[in-house]
Amino acid sequence: MTHPLSRRSALLGTAAVAGLALWDRPAEAAGTAAFDAARERWVGLLAGGSYDSAFTERAQAVEGSANAVLRKLQPTPGRPSLWPDLPLDDPGTGNFNRSYNRMRTLALGWATPGTAMHGDGQVAETAARALDFLYEHAYHEGLDRRGSNWYWWEIGVPRSLTDTCALLYDGLPKDRLERWLRPLRHWCPDPERRVSHPGVVETGANRAGKAMAVAMRGVLTYDARLIKRAADAVSGLLRRTSGSRDGFYRDGSFIQHDVYPYTGSYGVDYLESVAKLIAMLAKSPWEITGIGDAYYDIVDRSFVPFVFDGLMMDCVRGRSISRQGHRDYHSGQKTIETILTLLDAAPERHARRWRPLVKGWLIRNQAIPYDTLAPLAGIARAEALLADPSVPVGPRTTGTYVFADMDRVVHRRPGWAYAIAMSSERIGAAEAMNRENLRGWYTGDGMTYLYTGGDLTAWNDDLWPTIDPYRLPGTTVDTRRRADLPHGHRRLPRTPWAGGVALGEHGVAAMKLIAGGSSLRAKKAWFLLDDAVVALGTGIAASDGRRVETIVENRNTHDRHPPLTRGDGWIHLSGVAGYALLDGADPKVIREQRTGRWRDIDKGATTGGDDTPVTRLYTTILIDHGVDPRKARYAYAVLPEASIAETAGFGQRIEILANSGAVQAISHDDLLAAVFWRAGTVETEDGPLAADGPCTLLLRRDHQRVRLAVSDPSRTAGEVKITLPWPVKSVKEGGRSVRRAKRAVKVEVGGSRGHGHTAVVRV
Repeated sequence: MTHPLSRRSALLGTAAVAGLALWDRPAEAAGTAAFDAARERWVGLLAGGSYDSAFTERAQAVEGSANAVLRKLQPTPGRPSLWPDLPLDDPGTGNFNRSYNRMRTLALGWATPGTAMHGDGQVAETAARALDFLYEHAYHEGLDRRGSNWYWWEIGVPRSLTDTCALLYDGLPKDRLERWLRPLRHWCPDPERRVSHPGVVETGANRAGKAMAVAMRGVLTYDARLIKRAADAVSGLLRRTSGSRDGFYRDGSFIQHDVYPYTGSYGVDYLESVAKLIAMLAKSPWEITGIGDAYYDIVDRSFVPFVFDGLMMDCVRGRSISRQGHRDYHSGQKTIETILTLLDAAPERHARRWRPLVKGWLIRNQAIPYDTLAPLAGIARAEALLADPSVPVGPRTTGTYVFADMDRVVHRRPGWAYAIAMSSERIGAAEAMNRENLRGWYTGDGMTYLYTGGDLTAWNDDLWPTIDPYRLPGTTVDTRRRADLPHGHRRLPRTPWAGGVALGEHGVAAMKLIAGGSSLRAKKAWFLLDDAVVALGTGIAASDGRRVETIVENRNTHDRHPPLTRGDGWIHLSGVAGYALLDGADPKVIREQRTGRWRDIDKGATTGGDDTPVTRLYTTILIDHGVDPRKARYAYAVLPEASIAETAGFGQRIEILANSGAVQAISHDDLLAAVFWRAGTVETEDGPLAADGPCTLLLRRDHQRVRLAVSDPSRTAGEVKITLPWPVKSVKEGGRSVRRAKRAVKVEVGGSRGHGHTAVVRV
């Protein structure tokens, strides 16, 4: 093993490091033991506590990555670089951030039990000289950011640097350690303040990430004031900062950058940072208190609905869907790891739910095993959970979840899940930033995501660079050619209409489509049933001289075309779903091979994909509305994992009651579901169902009892009067917002921000 830096003279002579004054440290009641214990807990979370032969393969993978970093290390002071492919002369490239990430990889190999370099003094000295080099040439308190990404300076490098120093701590000279950490006094002094943009108060994941770096600097330098500052910032995270919409909402929504759903990216980073701070500071003088159930509840409310067998749904991963190295299983793995970390700290009523849940995720996802992604500490916890006979294998989560505060709806059944991504004047259609997500034009225009237990790789097997970005499932699109989305793109459709309501295992969602850069308009609704999703569209109109299409399906089938069967009004795609055309439309089916590159959709400085072509096969089902349609409509059903016979017979089991500009409604068994875009009436077999204003509505009758759920996704009505097909005698089990009004029901929806109101009425 060779160590390039150890073969050279010191990059920074002794004069460069001599005479550095140690920081002033306050006297602390707690001795150094408390700091050391916190640091050791942190290292245990990163590298695992003790070596076990069961983890040999994973330890070898960590060692392989560390050795690759070490082997390629070639310090060049002239045009400064530690690695030839990462020159450090231009901060705008982000290479300094990548360099610190590589140092973390090297440190992880050194600190991981079971690797050949574990505790190696020569490797530690090589790392120390490399950190000297980076301090001199890439990251110190006197440098100018020169317009580069603030995140690298204030979160990215501080996190990697503090991790690196913690991992290598026992092999590092302490005077030089304080020198390397000194830039953080300038670039990351306070978790709540942004140095590069004065006046910006940090929120959500950014505050959590900064808190982690500040706390670790405090631990490494024995400064309790910094640890307390970080703990206080974390304790206030659940209280959204005035003037910002970022953070968690009561319905489980998570928003970052003011208008974007980001549960599966920034939200996961937030959850992880806080969890590790809780674990690191447990039983210390700085133990984080005051969070209570508010923090633990968000696991169930915000994250569990979006995790399908260990995969985090792409509808809440924002622009990170375009990152080649950040796929749904990476976000899912981080979520699992975080929940495993929390098991020791969480109240037992939470942990009791999570253990079977996580065990089920781990066992069902054999396509992408957790132990190929997780750190050793996470693997140890997972192995212990899997080996515990007292913990049952939890089933998949079921139910319908309406996230009114971020225009997302998730419908989950025992064998599959279906998510709908909408947008409005409150929620952005797609975020493009830092040259990422360049072709995400339609990801918030009613795109639908089907997850099945039979194929857990449909969304992560190079889908985003290969799928036709003009034909995303669920969308209605103008077929114009488009340029890549520019940095800072922010489209908020000029309509409040997006949302829905749930009633037990059923739901309804709706959005008014106002296309960007096009005259295209449409009203879209989805009815979420036990075994199907029924999609209705109406009022589809455009006047730009281009063809308009509705995409029923566009399925990544990897390297083969599965059998496809067509019948009268239906299509069946083996291993995926059946598709029933409910209005006699003749859909177009396209089976094609598509090739793309990750670089096509992400050219980010530190995230950009490579230029390697990847090819996948797709089956696309679409409805052609023609050029410049006027009041066009569609009606179809998606039947996940249905048989051919079930697909062929579905049309006989569903009744479309209305599909007009005023009302879209269906009847299925004992369920009535409707979207009233404005005041209107729809005829049912029992009589008229009417509403005097906009709302989404679900009704389920059981003899003389009717369960109902109502919401106003338009957020424009104060009160909606619902006239049922049956005279109302009384209202039971409803809140104050639902009351009887003669033979009808009135629901106070004003001020409820699109959230649902439920009640049981006697008829």
